[in-house]
Amino acid sequence: MSGPQEQVRAVFRDAGVRGWLHARPVTTDGRAPGEVAVGADVPVVMASVYKILVLVAYCRAVDEGTIDPREPVVVPPARTPGGTGLSALADPVTMSWRDLVTSMVTVSDNAAADVVHTRVGRERVAALPAELGLPGTRVAGGTEDVFADLVADTGTDDVAAAFAVLADNDVPVEVRALNPAFGSSTTAADTTRLLALLWRGELTSAAGTAFARRVLAAQIWPHRLRAGFPATAAVAAKTGTVGAVRNDVGVVSYPGEHPVAVAVFTHAARSDASVPRADAAIGAAARAAVQALRTPAL
Repeated sequence: MSGPQEQVRAVFRDAGVRGWLHARPVTTDGRAPGEVAVGADVPVVMASVYKILVLVAYCRAVDEGTIDPREPVVVPPARTPGGTGLSALADPVTMSWRDLVTSMVTVSDNAAADVVHTRVGRERVAALPAELGLPGTRVAGGTEDVFADLVADTGTDDVAAAFAVLADNDVPVEVRALNPAFGSSTTAADTTRLLALLWRGELTSAAGTAFARRVLAAQIWPHRLRAGFPATAAVAAKTGTVGAVRNDVGVVSYPGEHPVAVAVFTHAARSDASVPRADAAIGAAARAAVQALRTPAL
């Protein structure tokens, strides 16, 4: 019978994706088994997974009293484009900081993310990986920076046109957004370390930890990580998508068991805007890894 690493590799192969995975128990009591790793230290494109670090920086700023989570913020119509949240709206919007963060995480709102990223301090977010012991992680900018590079690299006039070029399999194009050597990057192992630290309450206050857990658990996308698990398992996660890159990372908790942090990063062979087999592979690979690490919490 094949082990979890072989099962994960088979899932990626059958789906036609390159994939990188790491899973580890969140526990610190030493009872749970170690890890499942497939290319876990290989640099990968973060895409919107970087928003977890923005979330951590926000929670710390609230703890310090430099941000009032209830303060109203007016976001003007000129904002980062996208298909969800404020990015999809045309008029000025007034929201609190905590609601902007909620939208940033639950629907991966690009406009909200860039507003919050700027408020907490881009330098502060960029410094977090070194502070938290994530040597393979770099946050080089926000979503608006990625989109600016996309437009430049595709020779188009706007973000919509740039994504149309990315989705055309007959138009080969080299873009920085799909190469971890440029922009924000991480590793699967770094990502599960970040999630484990956050889940154990080692990054922010008890209130901040509870808020972070709550918004990650409220992510609306059911087609990647969450698709791999039954309704009895709680899945708190964050997706990331740009072109052929599809990611989902999070913490899976079965009742009465140690939670398991799992990170899955993929790069599909096809560039179509929708590749359901690639999305499904994320859940299937995560399930194989988490299943091998399930341990009762006594």
